[in-house]
Amino acid sequence: MNDTNDSQVEQKLVNQLAREFLQEQRSQRRWSIFFKSLLALYLFSFLAVYLSGEWQGSGFSGGKHTALIDIQGVIAMESEANADYIASGLRAAFKDENTAGVIIRINSPGGSPVQSGYINDEIHRLRKEYPDTPLYAVIGDLCASGGYYIASAADKIYADKASLVGSIGVIMSGFGFVESIEKLGIERRVRHAGKSKAFLDPFSPQKEEELAHIDNLLDGVYQQFIDTVKQGRGDRLIDDDKIFSGLIWTGEQSIELGLVDELGSAGYVAREIIGVEEIVDFTYRQNYLDRFAGSLGASIAMHLEEMVNYQLK
Repeated sequence: MNDTNDSQVEQKLVNQLAREFLQEQRSQRRWSIFFKSLLALYLFSFLAVYLSGEWQGSGFSGGKHTALIDIQGVIAMESEANADYIASGLRAAFKDENTAGVIIRINSPGGSPVQSGYINDEIHRLRKEYPDTPLYAVIGDLCASGGYYIASAADKIYADKASLVGSIGVIMSGFGFVESIEKLGIERRVRHAGKSKAFLDPFSPQKEEELAHIDNLLDGVYQQFIDTVKQGRGDRLIDDDKIFSGLIWTGEQSIELGLVDELGSAGYVAREIIGVEEIVDFTYRQNYLDRFAGSLGASIAMHLEEMVNYQLK
């Protein structure tokens, strides 16, 4: 009798193990099919993005055209107005044998001095490499700070009479809460290695030597900005320090100061200055396939992590 019971228990155990094994095999096959499908979809999307190209041209006709690159919004690494995108569009525009001239149309409050500097340097390099291809800056509503840093590299700058131009300067801002936490009875605890590692901490008193260090940094970047504008605009600038005070002016006032050359739109510059009315947009813009491929890649990585965690359980 005992032998029969033991045999039944063993048989049940074997059956249970067999079922669990089959379930695990089915689960692995489902994961395998899922990831193979995702991989195939990802490769298809990548190929579609590659074949679609990076620039959304506004109708290439095969004849001469004016190339346009838009700089819109804050100039920063994480925005579409970043140096890599803008420089890529500029290189493509200058390289095109049918480009009669290049317009950078700027509508920006500024942003990163590093990104603006990269773009300014690339404009100067391309103008030397393609000396017969003029480059003009056209200002929209606003061309301030880093936006003007870029514009100053152009052969000429055009604006609307109501455009806002300037804001040549450097700023760093923050808040201080020293007295606030004292009134609330809060004790600030900061541990650090390096004498000034916690400098400018908003919950600690300011130190004169640290403020002097920051002022020195700001002055250095500010002088770089001034030198860049003077290099680009030359003797067109009037001899007045207010140009570099951080103030802004209208397009009309900017002509008097030498910050802008003439009034005019992108269409005007293409038609009357470059002499080729047809405009082709060389602005790099992330298309839907780019975004989809990026999100799909993140999704694959997430599910792969889940599968690994499942296998380790």
